[in-house]
Amino acid sequence: MRRNTREHLIKQAFLATAITSLAVLALIMIFLFMEGLPAFSFVSVKDFLLGLDWYPTDEANPAYGILPLIAASGAVTLLSSALAIPLGVMTALYLAEIASPCVRAVVKPVVELLASLPSVVIGFFGMVVMAPFLQDFLDIPVGLNLFNAALMLAFMSVPTIASVSEDAIFAVPRELKEASLALGATHLETLMRVTLPAALSGIGTAVILGMSRAIGETMVVLMVAGGAAVIPDSLWSPVRPMPASIAAEMAEAPFRGPHYHALFATAMVLFLVTLGFNILADYISHKHRQVGAATL
Repeated sequence: MRRNTREHLIKQAFLATAITSLAVLALIMIFLFMEGLPAFSFVSVKDFLLGLDWYPTDEANPAYGILPLIAASGAVTLLSSALAIPLGVMTALYLAEIASPCVRAVVKPVVELLASLPSVVIGFFGMVVMAPFLQDFLDIPVGLNLFNAALMLAFMSVPTIASVSEDAIFAVPRELKEASLALGATHLETLMRVTLPAALSGIGTAVILGMSRAIGETMVVLMVAGGAAVIPDSLWSPVRPMPASIAAEMAEAPFRGPHYHALFATAMVLFLVTLGFNILADYISHKHRQVGAATL
């Protein structure tokens, strides 16, 4: 009887924790929409999402178009993902299938430690070290630009992608690998045709989580992206992604004024994009998990 009571209390504790998490998320979302939706009383959804000018502080003719901010966020995320995904997945493959136990015992904690670096430290490195280097080496007007921001975000995303992907690859049943090798496949062929497809669910989740972190990161893009609210036309263009604009302007926006509501509406867009990434990650995870189970 005592054991059943203890198990019941544990279940109730976990249930209360889950409900609390959902309630906090719901409250945040409600507050976000309550403060953001009033923006559409003075700007249409079309002008807000597709407008090319962001001048909310212009008293005579304010403009609330966030297309340059959306384009900057998309460009930074795609470029950082193009850099981080191959590096992260290859690092995971090396740690899970190629590295010796001694090397893995040293490298894996270091990779996981990189994931815990404060974003302000990475932003400071990009601003003080990488920006002057890019400016001098490439002979460009300014080193605080799209490429620098993408490089720093890739540096932040690689540990997350590598750690989650390595766990997924390491969890592939050993019998699958041994069967492939027994049929005459080489180690490389086994990695590419057996291990990677079997771990695709976890790798896909890792990639989406890495991209979600990149698109929602604030401090790094605020420090190294350049801060220009324009649509980028090259890798060396200064940009201002959505998180940077919110962080830079919220303290100066009059409370419950048009600028304030426009920033919350921008946060709504960012929230919906990040939510979409997480839903996509969950879909990919479940889809490939079911395919893998059917195959086995």
